[in-house]
Amino acid sequence: MARPCSRGAARGAATSLRSATRELFGTRNPIKPVAGGLLRFPRSSRILRSAEFRVVYDNGIRLSSPLFAAFCLARTDAGSRVCARLGLTVPRALGGAVERNRIKRRLREAFRKHCAALGPQWDIVLNPRRAALAAPFPEIERAIRKVIEKCGN
Repeated sequence: MARPCSRGAARGAATSLRSATRELFGTRNPIKPVAGGLLRFPRSSRILRSAEFRVVYDNGIRLSSPLFAAFCLARTDAGSRVCARLGLTVPRALGGAVERNRIKRRLREAFRKHCAALGPQWDIVLNPRRAALAAPFPEIERAIRKVIEKCGN
């Protein structure tokens, strides 16, 4: 009697394991309420399409900072957005994937904490500079606040 090949048996066995599913263990409800609101940065608050980036680059105003260059654009088609949208463009020249992702996480968090001060019609694209790698988080927050103040006026 022929035994089933290990590859086929392993495939059937692996899909029944909890760790093999698409959902990671313990992430059923990753959004936890805190005193300041919800800790999340939803997809609706991000600029994702290259055409949307191009519109902001072409029609927006450019603001410079030692940590990044910012492009701000007030959109008339904001719809039912709750907060401004953020786009990040981090070039490979800044470092490997770990460094680039760290910069993105830090900029996203700083923006999330202060985006309520900005109207929902704004689209902002940030192009970080090398100085953002070593900058302490309060300095990043201060630079984001300055961009929000200049865009809001």
